[in-house]
Amino acid sequence: MAWASSFDAFFKNFKRENKILSEETAILIKHYVKENNLQKAISVIHNALRDIENAPLNIAVTGETGAGKSSFINAIRGLGQEEEGAAPTGSIEKTMKRTPYPHPKLPKVTIWDLPGIGSTNFPPQNYLREMKFAEYDFFIIVSATRFKENDAQLAKAIEKMKMNFYFVRTKTDNDLYNEKKSKPKTFNKETILRNIREDCSKHLCHALSSEPQIFLVCNFDVSDFDFPNLETTLLSELPAHKRHVFALSLQSVNEDIIKVKRDSLKQRVLLEAVIAGTLATIPLGGMISDDIENLDETFNRYRSYFGLDDASLEKIAEDFNISVNEFKVHLRFPHLFAEGKDESLEYKLVKYIEHVSSITGGPVATGMYFGKTYYLQNLFLDTAANDAIALLNKEALFEKKVGPYISKPPDYWE
Repeated sequence: MAWASSFDAFFKNFKRENKILSEETAILIKHYVKENNLQKAISVIHNALRDIENAPLNIAVTGETGAGKSSFINAIRGLGQEEEGAAPTGSIEKTMKRTPYPHPKLPKVTIWDLPGIGSTNFPPQNYLREMKFAEYDFFIIVSATRFKENDAQLAKAIEKMKMNFYFVRTKTDNDLYNEKKSKPKTFNKETILRNIREDCSKHLCHALSSEPQIFLVCNFDVSDFDFPNLETTLLSELPAHKRHVFALSLQSVNEDIIKVKRDSLKQRVLLEAVIAGTLATIPLGGMISDDIENLDETFNRYRSYFGLDDASLEKIAEDFNISVNEFKVHLRFPHLFAEGKDESLEYKLVKYIEHVSSITGGPVATGMYFGKTYYLQNLFLDTAANDAIALLNKEALFEKKVGPYISKPPDYWE
């Protein structure tokens, strides 16, 4: 069938580690399609979407007192140290039992603050049992200096249980600052980072079966050092059905992460469209303005995922000492569905469909059509992602006003 080949081609656009369907699920769908059993194929897609939407994600973070564990938990949740719901920070151990910290925008994502193994009297195996190790998707072991024997033994115990763990070295910025201040003539950033990494690794190698990867981070700038690499590594090693919610939980700190979010949402939108069965006709009947109104809540969620919600924009506008309305002039998404003098909403949508078709070879080339809401959501996702990418360089964005959406779309699919 025409839509089956288009479905397969669509998912080939994404890297394996970014796909929200497992290989097994994708193969099963293709099998049923080849057997012309669409009802079974739709049922598999429906169950996969249900698993994706309902998948909880539980991340365990452990480390010694003063390692920056609470600051790391706040950083990965996108919260400042003084914001409501932030994990309390300080040099005194505040965690004597496991404490959950839900993600502020995604309630199914929970970061668990575990007491450092050195602050308990449990050996590694008993510690994991007391901390309910089976409930977590992976462990992050945090240190602000070299990792200690306790950390290595804990990692070894986690490894035996076939669970993933990651070593995070915090306060990297402090080390660089101190080195530069004390040795300004011989200071070399890359050399210092390499030495920190090697020192951490050396103290872990003896206990572990392989050389562990060490992620050097600064809790106050998640775009610096290894923080983005840590996030993409975690994403790639999660089961497929949990990648979606983790991708959405990440802060839009670089272009790669923004595109991962966009692509993850695009996959979900397509799966929802297939289930809805809107495959028959050219999608321009009826009033597009009605469809936009019905999608208002969906668009607001998308804005939140990309850091374009009103609360986020207000913070940025405050930093530049302008009003939110003045700030929105520099973005495309607020003007996306405005009726222009020479461009109706229908015209904009037709141009977008033609643009997508010219790049992907479909849907027009394959005879595969979805309803208006499918294309409206994709158009909004592309526009919001481009706005989020533009915001990575806010100063340059404000140098030149970005006008409303024009008929020739930007290269969304690069």
